[in-house]
Parts: sequence; C-alpha cells; structure tokens
Amino acid sequence: MTGLDTNILVRYIMQDYAKQSPKANRLIESLDADNLGFISTVSVIELFWVLSSCYELSNAQVTQALETMLRAKSFVIERPEQVAKAISMFKGGKTDFADCLIQCSAKEAGCTETMTFDVSAAKYAGMTLVQ
Repeated sequence: MTGLDTNILVRYIMQDYAKQSPKANRLIESLDADNLGFISTVSVIELFWVLSSCYELSNAQVTQALETMLRAKSFVIERPEQVAKAISMFKGGKTDFADCLIQCSAKEAGCTETMTFDVSAAKYAGMTLVQ
C-alpha cells in the first residue's frame, strides 16, 4: 500500500500543474488491488478545504470527488464509514465538512457528545454548544 499526500490528490483531480499533474496521474493510475493508495482522514479534510477554498469548487463538486474516491477500488480511505457519514451529513446541512467529520469520528469513538463553541456545528453537525 502507498500513502498519498493531499497534494498528489489535488494535482490528479485538478490537472493544474504541468510538471506535477502527469506524475500524479502515473502514480494514481498505477494503483490497483495489489498496490492500493491509502488516503488518511487528514488528507480528506485537507482535500475538501483546498478544493473548495483555493480552487473555489462548489460543495457539490467536492463531495462528488470524495464520493468517487470512496468508491474507487484502488484507494483505501481511513475510516471510510465515517467519511461517508460526514459527506451525507454535510450534504444535508449548513455546516462545514470538517465539523461533520469531527462529529462522526467522536460518535464512532463512543463519545456521548462533542463539545464546541461553534454555533453552526452545534446546530447542524449535532455537536453540543458550550454555554
């Protein structure tokens, strides 16, 4: 298995860097059942942020990219169930993706609640607002 940093995924998805994108393509396209690409939850969050903030992709475009990665047979995504739940929560709400993944991760870890000062995360991601 080969770990993949966020910048590899960005170059592959965006095809925006003449020197690095072809290298990312070769790497990603070389992955298969015998040599899987590992994507950490940190890279998932970074990827969401980079694509939406730096490249100004819509939330729908970014979630589509994440869902495609989840379905890909050549990738192993850390905690795929949590990532899928976070995507679903994000698509139905008005909070940011990182908050959704934080809440899903905490719930999976057995937390009874996730405390926050973020009103949006409390209202839309199911966290508990610290008063």
